Amino acid sequence: MIVAEDLVKEFKVHRRRPGLIGSLGTLFSREHDIVRAVSGVSFRILPGVRAAYIGANGAGKSTTVKMLTGVMNPTSGRCTVAGLEPYRDRRRTAANIGVVFGQRSQLWWDLPVADSFRILRRIHDIPDPVYRRNMALYQELLDLDALGTTPVRQLSLGQRMRAEVAASLLHDPAAVFLDEPTVGLDLVLKEAVRELVNRVNAQLGTTVMLTSHDIGDITSICDQVLVVNHGAVVHQGTVHELLRAADTRAVVFEYQDGPDPHQAIALIEARLPGVTARQSECRRIIVDYPTGRLSARQVMAFLLEHFDLTDCVAPEPDLETVLRRIYTRRAEPREVPV
Repeated sequence: MIVAEDLVKEFKVHRRRPGLIGSLGTLFSREHDIVRAVSGVSFRILPGVRAAYIGANGAGKSTTVKMLTGVMNPTSGRCTVAGLEPYRDRRRTAANIGVVFGQRSQLWWDLPVADSFRILRRIHDIPDPVYRRNMALYQELLDLDALGTTPVRQLSLGQRMRAEVAASLLHDPAAVFLDEPTVGLDLVLKEAVRELVNRVNAQLGTTVMLTSHDIGDITSICDQVLVVNHGAVVHQGTVHELLRAADTRAVVFEYQDGPDPHQAIALIEARLPGVTARQSECRRIIVDYPTGRLSARQVMAFLLEHFDLTDCVAPEPDLETVLRRIYTRRAEPREVPV
């Protein structure tokens, strides 16, 4: 359904010289850098899959989605959505996909939401049964009628976002691209949007590509995760596979008597190679260990030997921690002077 093959997107950024003389000099001779926002991205999302495309700010997520939706042309490489190259066949692609961009609205700014939906109905030539079915679903989950006749420009961010999500699904697209779809929503409406996306996927087989910093969106909606870092995909698989790929794990323990926490931490870090420990509560310590050198069993055996334990657990790594470690890896060079 969604295919990217060695996608590259580069931007030309002009250099500004310091001072008045430097600024005048750029009028006659301009230098620039080539900034690579997307660096050889390749992936494949099968029909009906709900995939999260996630990464730190500046990782190239939005640029990739813009190429997949036909907003931008790639510098090199190729991408297709439902067999079409979006940047070459924008009209047919628009009929096949739905898109939510947080900074761009597909609704008419000076019209009420209901009027925007009527216009979208005509644009996409949506049959009456499909339109009525979808509007009933949106009313059930999102309470769109509560928006009344208020123009879109006067809606709050949360009100507009729930209307944007509904509009992106109105014509039963084969694939939908959601960029931060729950931003500005309260907990109840976040759950409603997630349920809407999941229900449409289950009933119609709609392929979903989600970009979000909300861990709840990722775990509630997606069955696949693509992690992009510095413009390239560094992981693709299930959420469970991503968690298993963590290069560090933790053991959390509490003890009684014995050394004080500072001495306990010093002992652990001195005797276990590559381990870091930190105090959580009074006598509760978190031990982070490298999975390539130690196992939870080895760490626990050491703790049992040296401490009078009252509690000891090895929790599964959480998604937020795993992603944070990926995001904070050292950046590779991204600019090529010209």
